[in-house]
Amino acid sequence: MKLVHTVEEAQAAVTAVRSEGLSIGLVPTMGALHEGHITLVRRAREQCGFVVVSVFVNPTQFGPNEDFDKYPRTLDADADKCREAGVDLVFAPSASEMYPEGFDSWVDVNGPTQVLEGLSRPIHFRGVTTVCTKLFNITGADYAFFGKKDYQQLVVIRKMVHDLNAHVQVVPVDTVREPDGLAMSSRNRYLSPEERQAALVLSKSLAAARDAYQSGQRDTQAIQLLVENLIKAEPLARIDYVAVVDSETLQPIGNIERLAVVLLAVRVGATRLIDNTELI
Repeated sequence: MKLVHTVEEAQAAVTAVRSEGLSIGLVPTMGALHEGHITLVRRAREQCGFVVVSVFVNPTQFGPNEDFDKYPRTLDADADKCREAGVDLVFAPSASEMYPEGFDSWVDVNGPTQVLEGLSRPIHFRGVTTVCTKLFNITGADYAFFGKKDYQQLVVIRKMVHDLNAHVQVVPVDTVREPDGLAMSSRNRYLSPEERQAALVLSKSLAAARDAYQSGQRDTQAIQLLVENLIKAEPLARIDYVAVVDSETLQPIGNIERLAVVLLAVRVGATRLIDNTELI
């Protein structure tokens, strides 16, 4: 496995691979890797001849009062995990490498960025779409692997790739959970033991939504209210949003007639967590 820090090094590495006719799989991450990330890597390893993992805490997707400064940075441990998982190249650039002096080009996607996370974090998706476009271009990826835990991000990236006729194919991978149901997240390490237990209300409320749907409930307001009431019963949890929306557009719907998704963002103590479930 090779670890590089500059765009030039990364491009040189993938150019050599391209000449060998190997397909390139990219797993974009902000580091602090956990089993959820490694599941993406394994999927990429199964599908691609050459696997790249980017490790970059992207400053442009954090708002003024968010956790950019305290976001965990564990490159040595991340590199070890990548090596063990069979990654070929780790690209870990600095902010100045990705956004050099004079940088002033941005990728804006409308539609699915203007609801939910987009309302709570107004500059977030512009940062995400811009950095992903750069990573796609730098690595020349044929496939890019994204977890469904960041469901809205997945929808946004898919739309961007479709609208801009990008070469890369986006591959969604199911959310990986702890044995007790909590969705794996780098931010889980912020939680105290008490908060960690309280955070289970996210997955429990989503399970209740699935149960209601499978029992025949199709009214989105009823499902949303069910989820909200369960979360409100947990003293350490504060709802940012709960929404039952169309899985492709992320727009509100009345009755569920095709694939829908329940999306939520909840603060447990000072930690903001997101989770979701598709209603199938």
